[in-house]
Amino acid sequence: MNLKPLFYWLLLLIFILETGGGKILFAQNSDSLNINSEKVTTPKQVTVNNIFIVGNEKTRKNIILREMDIEENMTYNWEEFVALVAADQKKIYNLQLFTTATVTPLFVGDEQVELLVSLKERWYILPSIIFNLADRNFSEWYSNQNRDFSRVNYGVKLDHNNIGGRNEKLRVIGQIGFTQAILLNYTIPYFDKNQLHGLAAKFNFYTNKNIPVRSIGNKQYFFRNPDEDILRKTLNASLTYSFRGSFYNFHYFTAGYHNTQIHEDVIIENPDYFTHDGKKLQYFLASYRYRHDNRDNVAYATQGTLLDASLTKYGLFGKDDINELEFSIMASTYKRLGDKSHFATGISGSAFFSDNQPYTLVRGIGYKPDFIRGYELNVIEGQQLIVHKNSLRYELFDVAYDISDFMPIDEFSVFPLKLYLSANFDHGYVRDANRLPQNAALTNKYLSGYGMGLDLIGMYDAVFRFEYSVNNMGTRGFFINVKAPL
Repeated sequence: MNLKPLFYWLLLLIFILETGGGKILFAQNSDSLNINSEKVTTPKQVTVNNIFIVGNEKTRKNIILREMDIEENMTYNWEEFVALVAADQKKIYNLQLFTTATVTPLFVGDEQVELLVSLKERWYILPSIIFNLADRNFSEWYSNQNRDFSRVNYGVKLDHNNIGGRNEKLRVIGQIGFTQAILLNYTIPYFDKNQLHGLAAKFNFYTNKNIPVRSIGNKQYFFRNPDEDILRKTLNASLTYSFRGSFYNFHYFTAGYHNTQIHEDVIIENPDYFTHDGKKLQYFLASYRYRHDNRDNVAYATQGTLLDASLTKYGLFGKDDINELEFSIMASTYKRLGDKSHFATGISGSAFFSDNQPYTLVRGIGYKPDFIRGYELNVIEGQQLIVHKNSLRYELFDVAYDISDFMPIDEFSVFPLKLYLSANFDHGYVRDANRLPQNAALTNKYLSGYGMGLDLIGMYDAVFRFEYSVNNMGTRGFFINVKAPL
């Protein structure tokens, strides 16, 4: 769990409030339609003569136009035009290349418009120091791991989020601490003229001296041997082909290789850590993933829908050490109830088609993306699970501070802040076909949790949640989480 951004944003906010250096601006409303017109009545239809794009100092024009349904020299009826402008504005912002994105129609005749796309680019090259917790969430580290600072990862990370202005993404990580890791990621969203086909390559290698080897009492049990030997080495490599046939629909086909080697002491601690004899788990995998995403904001949605489903085959050849099939799905919808309130609901689930998996593939509530509020300290493991999450949210404020007087970097000159009050209710179920007695308290049982929270959305769509929750076992507590729950 990475708390470093929260620390930075809070320090900056305190400085702004204490010095009074920030000027409050109107916050961007992605649903608003700005119309430059002195007309008293709206036309029945409009023709778009030209589309002008300003503010894209690095991002290429074709990357922005790819997100737009509206085309030059096309005629639209007025209601359709208004809806398309609002939708195109959201799609451009969801590229996550810009701090603001505004699409404004400018009337030049009774039924003639020019379209102005005004952008403010983000800072694309982000070198940073890694300082984050290795545990599943802050509460896991604070309560179950007794605030042990040896469970911290630190190192260096370089993100380049817009190489060549084509929305290509590069990530390089060198990390030591609790997990020693090297990671390389490169994604090109489109390599063809029509911008339909993309590629992504990923490689990572990491080692651990302290690993979870099982769960006991629905909590992870970590093991480190007396000599502090490396207990697990893992190498992953994959290549993903993507196809985007329409604005909101994506198809991903992945081929990959996985190799995990463990110390003999791990087998002593858990003879079933792998489902076969030996200290190595090696296999090839293939997966298909479908994603439909028309949310207004991919970081913290208030309107729209999301469907993400995948089917993964672990073990493609006879010499592979595993033969598993997994299906997973996540479906969410977001409904505006008024100017300041909305309701979010979503279902997530996964299923293996056999009763035993290597512990490195174990799924359950408590592992991303599946959780139930009030059970942040637990892992409920099994072969099949389903979770239903719900949040009723009310916007307390939405402001943006102009800090350009003391911030010389233009990409950071506006500091936005949104705060939502949320009322939450989650429930779900995990089926453990093996009915392990050490975890029987929470597996194969109906689970639920509810509570209240505050959701803070800051610069570059960073999301932090502060929640008080109670579960149906009577456990209650205050929890801090990063990213939107659904």
